Amino acid sequence: MTNHVHLVFRSVKGQHPALLLGDFKRFTSKAVVKAIQNNPRESRKEFLLEQFKKAAEKSSNVDSHQFWRHDNKPIALWSNKVIQEKVSYIHNNPVEAGLVSKPQDYLYSSATDYAGGKGLLDHIIVFQYFG
Repeated sequence: MTNHVHLVFRSVKGQHPALLLGDFKRFTSKAVVKAIQNNPRESRKEFLLEQFKKAAEKSSNVDSHQFWRHDNKPIALWSNKVIQEKVSYIHNNPVEAGLVSKPQDYLYSSATDYAGGKGLLDHIIVFQYFG
């Protein structure tokens, strides 16, 4: 479950979602690589950075470290029903993977909040596009 991320966002009218997603991926990949490089307690530092460098060598549009995959599967969230279906799918991923028996038991999931508990995050992270 730690090898992928589900991102839910809305682009401002007139902005192409792909541009927002590209900016998000560039910003976060640089921040993650920098955090790994600058963390003296990261025991996997050399391994991770080497993997990111190897992936970058296979890509024509990445300079030094490839953190995100280039492909993605965007899904338009056009109704409350579709949103609820996708939230349920995301929350059930750890159950389907056999990591927990209930979605709210997965430490890194917002399912705890949906079940009336208190999850790990206090705030929703907002990335604003200023393209």
